Parts: sequence; structure tokens; C-alpha cells
Amino acid sequence: MRVLMFGWEFPPHITGGLGTACFGLVKGLIKHGVDVLFVVPKAYGDETKDGFRLLNASDVVIDFSKIENQEHWSRIKFMEIGSNLIPYVGPEEFEKVIIEDSLRKSSQSQSVFSDRYAFSGKYGINLMEEVSRYAIVASAIAKENEYDVIHAHDWLTYAAGIAAKRISGKPLVVHVHATEYDRSGENVNPVVYELERSGMMEADLVITVSNLTRQIVIERYGIPAEKVITVHNAVEPVDKPEMEGVTKHVKEKVVTFLGRVTFQKGPDYFIEAANKVLKKDPDVRFVMAGSGDLLNRMIRRVAQLHIGTKFHFTGFLAGAEVDTMFAMSDVYVMPSVSEPFGISPLEAMRSNVPVVISKQSGVAEILKHALKVDFWDIDALADAIYGLLHYEGLNRMFIRYGKEEVDNLKWDNAAFKVLEVYHKATNS
Repeated sequence: MRVLMFGWEFPPHITGGLGTACFGLVKGLIKHGVDVLFVVPKAYGDETKDGFRLLNASDVVIDFSKIENQEHWSRIKFMEIGSNLIPYVGPEEFEKVIIEDSLRKSSQSQSVFSDRYAFSGKYGINLMEEVSRYAIVASAIAKENEYDVIHAHDWLTYAAGIAAKRISGKPLVVHVHATEYDRSGENVNPVVYELERSGMMEADLVITVSNLTRQIVIERYGIPAEKVITVHNAVEPVDKPEMEGVTKHVKEKVVTFLGRVTFQKGPDYFIEAANKVLKKDPDVRFVMAGSGDLLNRMIRRVAQLHIGTKFHFTGFLAGAEVDTMFAMSDVYVMPSVSEPFGISPLEAMRSNVPVVISKQSGVAEILKHALKVDFWDIDALADAIYGLLHYEGLNRMFIRYGKEEVDNLKWDNAAFKVLEVYHKATNS
């Protein structure tokens, strides 16, 4: 089986769980004998690519003379949004949306069309322009390579997947790691929603990372239920003995929130629960590791509650920094308002850290040895944190059985289920 796969990021250059999931899935597919050509807008040269091919879209030269490519380009809409978008987060400011009928008629055509595009690989104000350009490059890549199925990860690559399908006639599988409803609640960005929906409608099959996400795809996007298949994410088994010697530097126990500081992740509930815990036990430290549009508001709230001496903001962490943070943590908390899956609790449990997760998360569907609360129930969240900090028997049980549980959640198994989806798409 040969797969043409489109993603927006790949480790070590990631902003969240999307790139991590792509890496784990590709490694799992390779073990099942799948030949993967993974395309990213911008490759940096230091990506791990053992066993598969990583193609830098910025290196692809476009041949504008080919009639079939011109016919496809005329159907692509050029979109410009004056806002800061990242894969899981809605825009902080929605200033303008410009949708031209076609690239050929667009006043931006000179900047959009070129023999080669130098993608930034970022999520700034030109993101939607890059999404459109990526689709153009995808059509060229699709024309020049041999493969059996196309796999597009998240909304940023759906247009590329559609372009590849139309140019090649090969089946398309889209992978929904998050939806606009997860990122923005009911205040959805209509342009992003339409990109998501068009990708799902054009796809032969849709993979969702949880049954929670599957229901959203069916009910909110109108996708036929028989077309949507859940494949839960997994975690890379990693043995890191060097983490055993990590020094905490504080005598108190440490409770950690690690993720984007945005509406979706529920950071405000973490702070309110921390305040309740500290009233019962002042000898606890709380850490908010991450960045996002709510960060300043969270800092102000901590100051208002007068818990700043017991609360730490680290900024964005990646790679070894994440491992070090888990090694210093006694409890990990993920109070997400809407979490399609949530790989970070698996990473914490893998590091022998007991976890508290919201019931409104996909990972709650598969984890048994995690304390689960409603994201809005601050009292229950505080009680769960306090219990794991003070009841040794409870703590030891969740550490022991939690580690065993996540060790069995392997990407090899998830990849096998994805391979079954490929076979179904190619045989339908």
C-alpha cells in the first residue's frame, strides 16, 4: 500500500498534538509495510524520517503549461484572512475575509502564482493564502507520484487532499484531529468551517480521533455516519532513564497544566480549582505550561486571587522540556472544554504521573485509570487533585495501572486500523 499523506507540521517543529500524532501514525504504518510519502509546506532538514519519504512542498516546481493543472487552479478560491490562526485555535481577531471567484481573476494572482512557493510553515496572517498555494502544489505532486490512497490531516490540508484526488482520481481519506466547534465553541469561523465540511464531503472516508468527534462530524457537518470511522490516537513508548535524576528545586508537590492557553483547553477552570486546593493545602505549586490568547487574562486572574507565589507560567514547552516538566510533576490536569482526543494525558501517564481529565475529551473514552470530571465542575476538579496529592494508596494505584494501560496504547495498533480504512477506501 502506497500513501500520499499531507500534513501541516512534523516533529520537532510542532505547535501541539497534530504533528505528534502524524509522527506516531507514520511510524506505525511503516511497521505494517506501508510506503508513505509525507508532504509538509516547509521542511527544516532536521525531521526524523526513517523508513519514509518527507517531501518539502517549498521545493516543488510548478509547471503552469499543463492544461489539466490550469483547469484545477481555476477552481481554487484564494482566501485572505487578517487574523492569527493556528490549527486548533480560532482567530483572536477576524478583520476581513476576501474570497475571489478564482485565482486567475484575483488581484493577488501575481503573488500567488510562481514557479516555486516558499512556504513559511507558520500560522500567521498569510495562513489562508498558504492553504490555497499548498493545494496548487499538491496537484503537481499528485500528478508526478505513484500511490494508492491520499490521506489529509486536519483542515489546513483538506484543500490539498481534494486537489490531489481531482487530479489523480485516487480515493481520499481525511483525518479529523479537531473541528472548528472544538476550537471556537459556537462562534465558528465560517471560512474554516466550510473548508472542513468540503474536505469531509469530498473524502471517500473520514477518520475521527474519538467517538466524541465522530458525533460532531455527523451532526454538525452532515456527513453520513457510515462514512465516518473512529481510530483513537496512541502514544510512543519511550524509556527515558535520564529523567529519573531530574531535580524539582521546590519542596512542594507540583500540579501541571500543559497545553495551549485557549478557550478549548479550559485553563481558567484549572486556576479556579488551584485556588480551592491552596485554601486546603498551601504547600502545593501549580504550573501552567503553554501559550495562547488567554495567557494574559490567566496571569491577571492569578494575581486577583493572590496565589502568584504558588503559581508559575512557563510559556510554550516542547521536546525535552515537556519530559522534564512531567518528571517534576506529581499530578497532571487536562480540564478541556472540548477535546477531540488529548495525547498529553497519555504522555503524563507514560511518565508515571497520575492524571485528572475532563469527561468532555476523547481520551476519556479509552482510559480507565484516570480521574474524570466535568470541565465546569471546579469543586470536583479540586477534590480530584487534592485526593491524588494526599492519598498515597490512590496515587500509587493510578501511577501503576495507568502506566500499564498507556503502554498498551500503541501506534502500531492505531496504524493497523488506519490501514483497514485504506483498504476499504480503495476497494469501494
